[in-house]
Amino acid sequence: MQLERRLKRRHFLVLMGMTLVWIGLITRLWWIQIGAPHRFTKRNIDLVKNAVKQRQQSIVLHSGRGDIRDRNGYAFTGEEHRALILFPLARGALAGTDGLSRLAAIVSQPVERLAEVMEKAKAPLLLRKEDGKLIVLNERQAEQINALDIPGVVALAVTERYRPDEVAKHVIGFINQNPNLVESLYPEEWASGKMNADSTIGASGLERSFDRFLQGVEPSILSYYVDGQGKPLRGLDIRYSKQENEYYPLALTTTLDIHIQRSMEQISDEVGLKQGSIVVLDAQTGDIRSMVSRPTFDQTKVDVRGDDWKNRAVKQLPPGSIFKTVVAAAALAEGLVSPTERFTCTGEYGKYHFSCWKKEGHGSVTMDEAYAQSCNIAFAQIANRVGGEKLEEYAKRLGLSEQVGHATAHLFKLDGFRQIEGEDRGAIFAQGVSRRDEGVLIQTAIGQRDVRVTPLQAANMVVSILRGGQPAQVRVVNEIAYRNGQTFHRFPMQVLPVQGIDYVTASKLRKLMRKVVTEGTGQLLGGAPWEVAGKTGTAQTGGANQSQNHLWFIGYAPYDEPQYALCVVAENQPSWGGNQATELFRRAIDALSGQTAQSSQPRAGNSQE
Repeated sequence: MQLERRLKRRHFLVLMGMTLVWIGLITRLWWIQIGAPHRFTKRNIDLVKNAVKQRQQSIVLHSGRGDIRDRNGYAFTGEEHRALILFPLARGALAGTDGLSRLAAIVSQPVERLAEVMEKAKAPLLLRKEDGKLIVLNERQAEQINALDIPGVVALAVTERYRPDEVAKHVIGFINQNPNLVESLYPEEWASGKMNADSTIGASGLERSFDRFLQGVEPSILSYYVDGQGKPLRGLDIRYSKQENEYYPLALTTTLDIHIQRSMEQISDEVGLKQGSIVVLDAQTGDIRSMVSRPTFDQTKVDVRGDDWKNRAVKQLPPGSIFKTVVAAAALAEGLVSPTERFTCTGEYGKYHFSCWKKEGHGSVTMDEAYAQSCNIAFAQIANRVGGEKLEEYAKRLGLSEQVGHATAHLFKLDGFRQIEGEDRGAIFAQGVSRRDEGVLIQTAIGQRDVRVTPLQAANMVVSILRGGQPAQVRVVNEIAYRNGQTFHRFPMQVLPVQGIDYVTASKLRKLMRKVVTEGTGQLLGGAPWEVAGKTGTAQTGGANQSQNHLWFIGYAPYDEPQYALCVVAENQPSWGGNQATELFRRAIDALSGQTAQSSQPRAGNSQE
């Protein structure tokens, strides 16, 4: 009897458990289908939208984001063109008809190639040439294609945000989907559902730093809704959503010059710059006219685990002997050395295994000759007089310890807004290192050990010297404008919050830099179309391969009436062979000198030394 009661009780508990499980499942299904189909899980996944997407083939015709333009209005983020749009569902519509041959005749493409494109298509696509460039249609071609009335084949205006052959990719950056970043950057929009896991935001460059301003209207999308066999659903087959707004999205007007940018990138590729950067600043304003980073990358297919997409022009590196400019500035400004004072270089310092690049030594040299010849021994002696604290002070005075990109304390909802995303600060001494250790000091004097400078900082230091000693912030964006062209916000020129150097010292530095080209390590630039002044630098990489160096050249031209300040860096170069940085600088000056305010294209430099 007791055993029977136990069995009944166990049976009852089993039934109760199964009932509760079924209730749970039914409740869950109700919640998924009715209770929260649009905001499922903490990621706010829209189940209804995703279900519809399974029966939807779509292509974005315009991202909805604001344009990023050069100083004269050229759009780095695409230009509207008519294009042929092909959906995979068109395969069924074209089967057994002459539609494909008629379509091929209109776009002047072989039928075989068009058939191959259609066969391989797994998603909607734009018809391109074999080199990847978009096939642009005229108005008549577009009308003829649409008159064919083939489901899945249509000609419409398209704006590709990123063109394969575009320049300034590292400055512009790229966009992608990153739910974690969306939630952290836009908590209010995330909570309200305005932004979700499918939202696209800026991931690098100006796309990232100005994302809140470039976020504008919904994208323009062309969609086909199909059944299980991929055939258009009657009454719901095609939808075209296009946003029209007089004021949004906002657009950025940068300080970049498209012609200078193109010529600098062409030069980089001709010389074979595999890793490095070129920065060209306006000598008067300090605005960025061109910024090149290599290696390049595809903005539509970014491997975020790599670093090709990172802008090397704002990443710190050991600067080598261009840092002797700081040593010279400190020594001259403090009255510790005169340009004509003599020093003796035997090739060896005598301790710390410190030597000059010229093994036999430079002999007796004046301070200005030591700068021109980049003598390590003379500058080790000068640095001993200056001291570590003063070296650090003057590096800061010349803007080498600060982020130099334009910054705004409060810009609308953004505190501490910076125009240049991912910019490093630079450094002179590592934390805890004694500024009075002679071994540390002499290595610091030649831009080695713990010294780190970005190419942008180095170019801006040249502008500071040309300006008379006061460093300023560097702009890459001049204005944010409404879609109708009215100004939304202008960025004024701003000085860095540091005390610069005096005018007399800046004038002396300019003369030292000119002597580098006339009598020193930069004599290969003596035949340039403009008179050039500058400073060479060779820095050991500090990596496992000690036979590789970072090669630098900073300078400006023309000497008497400066128009441009430049910094060129060729990273990880072999210790033998020609100086790629000097070659890049020479070609850059040749291209810039051939350009006038009215020219549409700078001429390339001679490929021979």
